[in-house]
Parts: sequence; C-alpha cells; structure tokens
Amino acid sequence: MKQIAGLLVLILTCSSVGNAQNKKELDKEAIKKMCGCFEVTFNFTETFSYSEDSLYKPSKTKVDKGLEWAQLIEDTDNKLSIQHLLQVGNPSNPHIVKHWRQDWLFENTDFYMFNGDNAWLFETKEPSDVKGQWTQKVYQVDDSPRYEGSATWVHVDGKSYWENTTPAPLPRREYTKRSDYNVTLRGNRHEITTYGWVHDQDNDKVIREDGKDDVILAKEKGYNTYVKVDDSRCQAAADWWKEHQDKWANVRHKWDEVYSRNQDLTLASKVDNKLLFKYLFSDDISEEKDIDSVIESFVKK
Repeated sequence: MKQIAGLLVLILTCSSVGNAQNKKELDKEAIKKMCGCFEVTFNFTETFSYSEDSLYKPSKTKVDKGLEWAQLIEDTDNKLSIQHLLQVGNPSNPHIVKHWRQDWLFENTDFYMFNGDNAWLFETKEPSDVKGQWTQKVYQVDDSPRYEGSATWVHVDGKSYWENTTPAPLPRREYTKRSDYNVTLRGNRHEITTYGWVHDQDNDKVIREDGKDDVILAKEKGYNTYVKVDDSRCQAAADWWKEHQDKWANVRHKWDEVYSRNQDLTLASKVDNKLLFKYLFSDDISEEKDIDSVIESFVKK
C-alpha cells in the first residue's frame, strides 16, 4: 500500500509540474501575440468627477490613431521584452518615434512602485506571493521607469487576459495640462483578441500627499485597441530599430545597473532645463560613456 501511495504522489507531482509548465508556455504565447504591426486606436474619457471645486473642468475626451510596431527584443525562459515604435507621417517616407517598452518577468520579486513626484519606492515580495505570476514592467520612451505590477495570466472560455492595478505617473496627455493630481492608479487589463489585443483601463486620478490618505479626484476610462495588420506596413519601423538597437541596448544596460541598486529611486524632471528623452533622442548622445553620464545626471542621490 505504501508503494502504491508513493507512486500516486509521484504521478500527481509530475502532473502538477507538467501543468505548470504548460500554463507558463500558454502565458508566453499570449504575451508574444502583442508583437507585430498594429493599427492602434487610443481612447480616453473622464467618467466621474469628485472635485468639490465648482469650476472643475474634466479632461477632454481624447481619441487618437496610429500605426505601431511592437518588436520582441528579448526572449528567455523567464523574461520577454517588447519595444514599441510609432510610425507616423507620409507612409512613403514615415517618421519613426521610439515609444514605450514593456518587459514581462516570471515570478519576479523586485518592484519599483511609483509614489508621486517622480519617485519610485523599491519593494520586494515573497516568492509565494508571486508564484505563477508575471510582472509587467512599463518604461518611458527614454527607458526610465513608469509603472509595474504582478498578476496571473488567465486562460478561460477561449480568452487570455491579465489584470492588475498599480500606481503610475500621469500620462503625457495629462501632465502637460494638469497639475491638480499627481498619481494615476491604473487598472490595466491586457486581453488577446481575434483581431490582435486590447488594453482596457479603469483609472483613478489621485491626489497623494505624505501623511494623508489618497484622495480620488476623478475616474477615467481608457480603451486602446491593437488591430493586427501585415508586418510589411511597419517595415520602416523594423528597419529603424535594426539601425538604432545597439544604442538603446546601451541605454537599457545603464538603467539595469541603476535598478540593480535595489533602493528607492527619485529622478530629476530636467537637467539644465532639458528633459531626459531630449538628450537620449539626440544623435549627439550615442557613445556608451555619454549615455551613462546623461542618465546618471538625472538620478538623485
């Protein structure tokens, strides 16, 4: 009987390991479906206002469209990295804009959580808290931090999706116009669809002050659709990346060194009245030593 019981335990254990491995491969397959050429529609509208100011004006509804190339730049057992590039202007001679980047890390335990005022708090989680989960780390156009969160990919009823809520900086469409709140609490849902994928958001516009409870100023709905089109339409973006990928690999390498310090991080908004991406987008900054120096100048000690 003991031998039979032991055999049953072994079978169940092997089955569990196999199922976990199959689940992980399903997760990776879903993430990789966010790569390729997409017609993107960005939709945002403020839904509810909680301001006590009678003169409060909600943000205008925003609808934008674009063509975006999502390039898989790293593919290992526990990490996938996707670089997004916008392709704009005349299709015969388009302009390429380096856009956001998303990294997906399996069972990651180290986090930089946004806390307002260009500051991120370093946090660690227990391995048991992230078992089977993937962390999505989202970066700015200059590969500085933006937001990150951990959750489980769900595959059920023919759907594949990932959901997480996490604090984030104001989006570019907001921080150039709004100063009445300083944190976006992002409710993110990434779902793979028959046409591509969708980034569904339910966001809180939050006022955060030290020693006080967060105050929700307003709520916002975001619904961004990524409709897959033939990769040939994004050939210009793919070619641009081949030409510039070495420079941006050096940028990521420097940021990885900064992140590996595993301590709270605060970044200067500007250095010599110039934004970080303005430095890094310049052809004048291309050597590794210059990249390192520029990035370090924005890191507050």
